[in-house]
Amino acid sequence: MMKLLVPVDGSDPSLHAVEHVIRLATHQGPVTVHLLNVYPEPVRYGDVGVKVTPEQMAEIERRQTDPALSTAERRLRESGVPYERETRAGDVAPTIVRAAEDLGCDGIVMGTRGSGALANLVVGSVAMKVVHVASVPVTLVR
Repeated sequence: MMKLLVPVDGSDPSLHAVEHVIRLATHQGPVTVHLLNVYPEPVRYGDVGVKVTPEQMAEIERRQTDPALSTAERRLRESGVPYERETRAGDVAPTIVRAAEDLGCDGIVMGTRGSGALANLVVGSVAMKVVHVASVPVTLVR
């Protein structure tokens, strides 16, 4: 069974990547999906570092990541494609690549905001960083 990492942030392009994976599962055989939402590592200093407990910080992070994952989870559940969800904190592109390695994924399928030649110059964002660093195939979906 193919294992694919699908980073999602709640955006339309990331949901298009989920739809692409559902089509793959429908037409090419069994796929297990690892949904991943990456958020920036919180900076804890001053009063925040003293007054916010780890439990409170976890709740804040959950409230931020759940909406990004909920639509993707619903679509996968409705389609019958098995999935697991995970959130990680860190620099987004390296965290995506590390997650794919840690989970033993066969590939990464992710959305990109690029559209057209000019946008491709600025796609140097997360998607292009992942393409250049990942050791597994990366499929970009618009």
